[in-house]
Amino acid sequence: MTAVPEWMRPPRPEGWYADDLDHLPEAPRHTELIDGALVFMMSPQRAWHGRAVSAFLFALTEQAPAGVEVEREMTIRLDERNRPEPDLLATKAPSYDPDRTYYTPDEVLLVVEVVSPESAHRDRNVKLRKYAEAGIANYWRVEDEAGSPVVHAYELDGPTRSYVATGIHRHELRTTTPFAIKLDLDGLVPGRKS
Repeated sequence: MTAVPEWMRPPRPEGWYADDLDHLPEAPRHTELIDGALVFMMSPQRAWHGRAVSAFLFALTEQAPAGVEVEREMTIRLDERNRPEPDLLATKAPSYDPDRTYYTPDEVLLVVEVVSPESAHRDRNVKLRKYAEAGIANYWRVEDEAGSPVVHAYELDGPTRSYVATGIHRHELRTTTPFAIKLDLDGLVPGRKS
């Protein structure tokens, strides 16, 4: 049995805090904090996942209005013990800060998670609940359906701090929330042009 490196040991009995992520240079690049526990993305990434994330990034960036920025793989500090890293997020952050390492829920308009086998449970259940509880207005979960992206869209019901499903989008997505967006979903992933 291999010994656990010292840097992986939590600094306190209750686990890790959100700010601890900024002081773990040994951690893998894609490290999240869920309920005080470090979650590492160690599985090889499927080409479909990478291409879907890039395609959504470019399409959303192109359609985002002034004052809205689309970021890839930046953490959100939901609270003291949760700092997940979504695949994409649309933000209304006041200005570009090259040293920024996370966003706060009040700055986030939309979170997009592209589901992969290793993240499926977290994306479909854990993060869905945590993003809603933090007050993030819109959540998209992107699933691979025969090579085409299918978007499961959710909108926050403010009083209950829970998400309401607003649609399952195949082939095309049109919405005005959080801004006007029109996507040809079949055409987003190379090899699936309509």
